[in-house]
Amino acid sequence: MAPPRSLAPLRHRRFALLWTGAFVSNIGTWMETVGVGILVTSHTGKAGWAGLVAAAAFVPTALLAPFGGAIADRFPRRTVLVTTTLLQTGFAGSLTLLAATGTPSPGVVTLIVLGAGCANAIGFPSFQALLPDLVPRDELAGAIALTSAQWNLGRVIGPALAGVAIGLDGYELAFGINTLSFFAVLAVVASFQLPKPAPAGDTSILGSIREGARFVRSDPALRIVVAFMACNSLLAAPFIALVPAVALKVFHDEKFCTSLPLSAQGAGAVCMGLLLGTLHGRFGSRRVVIGVLTSLPLALVAYASAPTLGLAAAAIVFVGASYVGAFSMFTTIAQLRAPPELRGRVLSALFVLLGALYPLGSVAQGALADRIGMRVTVAGAALLLLAVVVGSRLLRPDLTAALDGRDAAPSGVQLDAAPSS
Repeated sequence: MAPPRSLAPLRHRRFALLWTGAFVSNIGTWMETVGVGILVTSHTGKAGWAGLVAAAAFVPTALLAPFGGAIADRFPRRTVLVTTTLLQTGFAGSLTLLAATGTPSPGVVTLIVLGAGCANAIGFPSFQALLPDLVPRDELAGAIALTSAQWNLGRVIGPALAGVAIGLDGYELAFGINTLSFFAVLAVVASFQLPKPAPAGDTSILGSIREGARFVRSDPALRIVVAFMACNSLLAAPFIALVPAVALKVFHDEKFCTSLPLSAQGAGAVCMGLLLGTLHGRFGSRRVVIGVLTSLPLALVAYASAPTLGLAAAAIVFVGASYVGAFSMFTTIAQLRAPPELRGRVLSALFVLLGALYPLGSVAQGALADRIGMRVTVAGAALLLLAVVVGSRLLRPDLTAALDGRDAAPSGVQLDAAPSS
């Protein structure tokens, strides 16, 4: 019996292995993310530090993702991923050692997170760009959605394990598990044989970056994706970095009030990840993008207004579903529109926006929350996003029509000989 459409990409052995390895690693990543957020917020008593640490993880993306995209299109992606994953393992191990020998200062923690962010900024375009080499083109949207689902499934499990680990044995246990989790990705990626990149000729790295930027500017669907991605990253995404601050400032708990909303957000994201392939096939890119971008700010207002932790967790389920739906659709459209030889550079354009605007929004909203309160800050940013989405629909009803336009010409991909058992 054929698997459901949303699970079809898992028939392919290499994609299933990558999905599993990334899932294990992401559990560790979320354990560290929660631990770092709690550590710096409790040490300083300032929500702004939570935003600053989150910014340190993403700022390198704004600066280095274009180079990562160009590298993904010029060098073997397996080599790039193995190298950058080894670097991330080293940074996670350093944080573990510092936590085991004493409480690291917020400044040192921020620098370590910054170093790991640099490695991730170089490697992540290669990770995303290899997905079309693992599944057929007509299953790509489902593969991207499943990748988002496993990342967010790690968000469900990781924060819960982080709360237990920190409560039982301190921060070093959470950070140590993250260090070990990177070996799951290393083992999988090292076993892959991937297509060789297209010859770059005499074009320099900077010339390759400019070529990718010109393609993004020339494609009407990608221009729309870039605009919505910018608004989403600046106004909506910072709520992720501020969950630890909400736990401390609103619900007055350091550990489990952080784990519960993050896990609830991840649960909603997993549900959307499993549904998105089907939704995309039935309704098309345009309707799904508009739907999730409209529901996201409404869900954020409900989360910010919730009087109890239980209601906040219920609201953030819908936040997680809408947010991952938006980000996955942006990535899906970029993957489908980009020619194979430009895939890494086109994807890096989205990562630049996320890396630049998410930390900017996180720092700004964290600082603003220290002055006017967490609830007002999160709800106000959400209402601004809603105004942008509704305003664009009213002023330019035909603006999003290009999202349902024809994709880039298909290219050959090397698939597994048989489904995984």
